Amino acid sequence: MKIIFGFLATILIVSLAPFSYASDPSPLQDFCVAVSDSASAVFVNGKFCKNPNMVVADDFFLPGLNKPGNTSNAVGSRVTPVNVNQLPGLNTLGISAVRIDYAPYGLNPPHTHPRATEILVVLEGTLYVGFVTSNPANPAMKNKLFAKYLNPGDVFVFPEGLIHFQFNVGKTNAVAFAGLSSQNPGVITIANAVFGSDPPINPAVLTKAFQVEKNVIDYLQAQFWSNIG
Repeated sequence: MKIIFGFLATILIVSLAPFSYASDPSPLQDFCVAVSDSASAVFVNGKFCKNPNMVVADDFFLPGLNKPGNTSNAVGSRVTPVNVNQLPGLNTLGISAVRIDYAPYGLNPPHTHPRATEILVVLEGTLYVGFVTSNPANPAMKNKLFAKYLNPGDVFVFPEGLIHFQFNVGKTNAVAFAGLSSQNPGVITIANAVFGSDPPINPAVLTKAFQVEKNVIDYLQAQFWSNIG
């Protein structure tokens, strides 16, 4: 019986293995520079790949992260991404980066990265950062918040897929850089997705979900919801 049980357990583990990746699948070759022209592509791995014989150093190079982003928006922050869409050489490498600029009291609003864990390091200023856990198994328990105040040189990790945020609590500008475990981590800004979708979500759904009057939902849906990067 123990042998049969062990055999069945092994089959189960092996069958689940393809679904257990924590980040992007491993690349199938040394590199695969993304190219939009499918006619010139010779391999496919995430995006069409540039012919390796045509790859140059500039395919792996992107200047400009020393320049501050424009924080003149409603939330007072700007994300400058470096993913496969800006740097083709990242294709299949399972990594990307961002620079985040914050005006005084600027906010990178609650959002998630559906395909990546994020590790953030503060260069300038003081940030209040945190993430919220997924729904607990016990419905009587609440989602748990993990939060810290970060100063220059401090590092914080946001687990893949969890809602997180950064808020500049200082009177001066703040700057942070982050690495993400995907060539294209994706981002879902919670307020934008819920109240700024096109077409809009039926207000009856949102009044029920948030337990507020319809005029509150109407007001929120009427706002201009813009992405910061």
